[in-house]
Amino acid sequence: MKGRDLWVFFPRVSQPVRLSLAQRLVGQVSNGDLARANFVGDYTPKLADIQTIDGKSLYVLELTAVDRSVTYQRVRYWVQQNNFWPYKAEFYSLSGRLLKTCQYEEFRKLGGASRPTRLIMTDALNKGEVSTLDYSDLRLRDLPDRVFTKDYLKRLQ
Repeated sequence: MKGRDLWVFFPRVSQPVRLSLAQRLVGQVSNGDLARANFVGDYTPKLADIQTIDGKSLYVLELTAVDRSVTYQRVRYWVQQNNFWPYKAEFYSLSGRLLKTCQYEEFRKLGGASRPTRLIMTDALNKGEVSTLDYSDLRLRDLPDRVFTKDYLKRLQ
């Protein structure tokens, strides 16, 4: 990632290739879901509602994209009131069509903070298609800028 641009380097191609954040990576998960989930910097929030679901008191936030370069133009985001952990999110297109939902589950301490370790992404357009992301190990590391160059990536083959 450089800014809001996602680049991939293929050893047999001489130049890096720019990928769309909306392009599917695998299953119901897009590049932008993993590489760029920056609700704070990419969206303008508004408190839309307060709800109780499964005995949990939740804030419902309406997130509007700051520009068209982000993966989703609108996100409806449920956050637990007691600890501000995410509960679920709905992701919408520019036309307002629901594209997918995400459930955030199984919070554990990873990388020095409590995080959801299971994300369940459900495709709203293709009924029954679901992708589950399970995280089991996360370590924060300082990596030098040289790691993110073509020459360095060529050595990883």
